[in-house]
Amino acid sequence: MKTNKPLNSLDDVPKDKKLVVFDLDGTLTESKSPVDQETGLLLGQLLQTKKIAVIGGGKYELFQRQLLSKLLVTKELLANLYLFPMTATSFYKYEGSNWSEVYSQYFSKEEKEKILAAFEKTFQELNYKHPEKIYGELIEDRGSQVTFSVFGQEAPLELKEKWNKNHSDTRLKIEEVLQKHLLDMEVKLAGLTSIDVTRKGIDKGYGIKQIEKYLNTPIQNMLFVGDDFTHEGNDEPTLKTGVLCFEVKEPDDTKKLIKYLLE
Repeated sequence: MKTNKPLNSLDDVPKDKKLVVFDLDGTLTESKSPVDQETGLLLGQLLQTKKIAVIGGGKYELFQRQLLSKLLVTKELLANLYLFPMTATSFYKYEGSNWSEVYSQYFSKEEKEKILAAFEKTFQELNYKHPEKIYGELIEDRGSQVTFSVFGQEAPLELKEKWNKNHSDTRLKIEEVLQKHLLDMEVKLAGLTSIDVTRKGIDKGYGIKQIEKYLNTPIQNMLFVGDDFTHEGNDEPTLKTGVLCFEVKEPDDTKKLIKYLLE
């Protein structure tokens, strides 16, 4: 049965799901920040009884920095953790004593050039001016995804939160115009200040289907946890897959959920 809205009460969450799928930014951690010590410990405990998949728009190196570097678990338990960076256009699992890439769907050189040209056209049409101070790359090539971030990929969280609160309409305009130039691709808002470009059909719903396929776990045995199920939100597409979804407002809510599942 396909669900039209996510659960938001712990009392409604079944504890028998075999696989818990977590969104990364805004759910397990603040935007592009490492998970805190408590979350790292809770995830380690959850890995003792359930499989965990983590999906997000960032590249694998970001997953390493935000998540893996903060987990204190045995190698045996890491075998129960599965990573789906760049909206599941790549997949990593722990084998032997290393993380190995199972697949990755990279853009061709021509596709990347088309995307970059579309961004430039969009900025010109909107007369959009970039901020004077930029932190890291403005437009990052992540292999199977290209991501624009208003202040750059390494911008501080406080700056991104302030901009998102006051200028969210600007990002919506950029997304709208960019999509017109890239009709054969997927253009989605991500995080607080970013816009992701992927191949058509690549979203969190696609991610759930990939997880079902590669982990050989039926959707009815999964629980998806995310923070943005609003219309056009990047977690909204999961609702169409029929997976049971739980909505959090912030990482502290996720901690409460994990504690509930561990009871």
